[in-house]
Amino acid sequence: MINKKTYSRALKAFRYYGLNVILLSVVTGLFAGVIVTFYTISTGYGEEYSVELYKLLLEYPAFIPLLFVGLAAGAIVIGTLVRFVPMIRGSGLPQAEGACRGKVIFKWYVTLCSMFAASLACVFMGLAAGSEGPSVEIGCCVGEGTGRVLRRSYMIRRLQVAGGASAGFAVAFNAPVTGMVFAMEEAFKSFSPQVFISAAVSVITALGVRNGIRYSLGLKVGYAFEGFTFGETDIAGYGYMALAAIIVALFAVAFYYLVFAAKKLFKKIKFWRGTGKYLIPFLLSGAFGLITVYAMGGGHSFIVSLGSSGGAMEGLSVWGAGLLVSLIIIVALRFISMVLYMSCGVPCGVFVPMLAVGAGFGAILSVLFVQAGMNPADSDYLIIVCMSVFFTTFVRAPITGIALVFELTGQFTNLLPALLGTVIASLIAEVFRLEPGYERLLNQFVRDEGFNTRNRKITATVKIMEGSLADGGKINKMIWPSNGLVVSVTDAEGNVVVPGGNTVLHAGQTIVFECETSDREEVMVSLNEIAGKQPEGAALCAEQQENQ
Repeated sequence: MINKKTYSRALKAFRYYGLNVILLSVVTGLFAGVIVTFYTISTGYGEEYSVELYKLLLEYPAFIPLLFVGLAAGAIVIGTLVRFVPMIRGSGLPQAEGACRGKVIFKWYVTLCSMFAASLACVFMGLAAGSEGPSVEIGCCVGEGTGRVLRRSYMIRRLQVAGGASAGFAVAFNAPVTGMVFAMEEAFKSFSPQVFISAAVSVITALGVRNGIRYSLGLKVGYAFEGFTFGETDIAGYGYMALAAIIVALFAVAFYYLVFAAKKLFKKIKFWRGTGKYLIPFLLSGAFGLITVYAMGGGHSFIVSLGSSGGAMEGLSVWGAGLLVSLIIIVALRFISMVLYMSCGVPCGVFVPMLAVGAGFGAILSVLFVQAGMNPADSDYLIIVCMSVFFTTFVRAPITGIALVFELTGQFTNLLPALLGTVIASLIAEVFRLEPGYERLLNQFVRDEGFNTRNRKITATVKIMEGSLADGGKINKMIWPSNGLVVSVTDAEGNVVVPGGNTVLHAGQTIVFECETSDREEVMVSLNEIAGKQPEGAALCAEQQENQ
């Protein structure tokens, strides 16, 4: 039988995390669905426009110099915008993760409008730019905006940021499960019922809006990569997949090191207050687009063409070269573009372009392996596995990688090959001791923008009040203020214990919470929400003097 204390806590949790979070998540999902859907539709038209423009220029080469003048002007404009709005630097994914964890502070309306405009301009100019990374950041801004406009607390806003980011991811890929997994594996780096509920409600609402809009406009609603077919395979097929996974993972390791090495070099370029460095990726992208249109755009059409029923792989050719040479050229150009975009900080998506590079490596290896005796029917498996391997090695998010593969293809028969690939990718990334790519980019962003220097270390002592959210709850199920942890728990008898994630808190206990923050008052408001309103005159917080 449920006692009064348990009932009181459950009722309060339902009001706080139930009605509050669910209703706000619906609003977040609604607006994220509308904005991100129109953004992705716009980028789709942008890719088609830029491809047609480059084809036209090849027919009238006298106008090619104008293309590079326009690209140079665009590079300076976008580079200047990034200098004033650093939150849009790169794909926006690291910043979105930092916002979910409370590590970065940003103006949601400025970031949303700037990322929307800048990344869309990159697509129209013909860069190998995707829409998925910016979609996540746009969704993150919508979540922050919802919490701000409706004047919700810091902790509720963080949940809405995570929900908005998940909704943006799901709308961009039409992948609801991957969107929710992304929120927990990448954004929050932990699972909690509150994060799950917020992400799930936002994703469901946003996808409903997305599919409704696309259906009403007569646009495709289904899976992203439908050109792949998967049948039965044998032990030899798994052997080829394992070998391909090892090879592609090693290329991903090289990609990882090249990105961060080039990042150091770009920091040394001070031309036009640092905006001049954007000329390099923009002008090279123009040259790559003139070589082959498969080096342009996010890479969705390129990936689809690689499938056995995708329709174009056998006819794929660059300057009349054979299939194998053409694939090598396309993958090389895309590989270089990704290194330049990520290291320079071009505000464009690199999520699908990264998948396209992995799929391209898989296509190259499938051509070689078929000549060596592999069953041609295993080629689609090989391509999808390599796509997942390249992503997993760099990002270090294996669960997201696995979920992404079968949600994008709409088929679950590739689960075992994808699992094999992600295990190999994770092992190789561990051998080379790779820090997760987006995590490292986030840490560099926090350091470069000085977010860490604004924080001071504080120690707060709060008492667990009866009927509060913390009363009867586990420590790891609470959404605590970012950059902090519970360091000790003292019961009513004065016994002190070192807490763990599964430690259950009870009314009457006193906890000591340490964190680094630039806003002491916000931390205390959050702790009061969790532990309950403290008695009048209680000394709650002591700030340490040294800067962190």
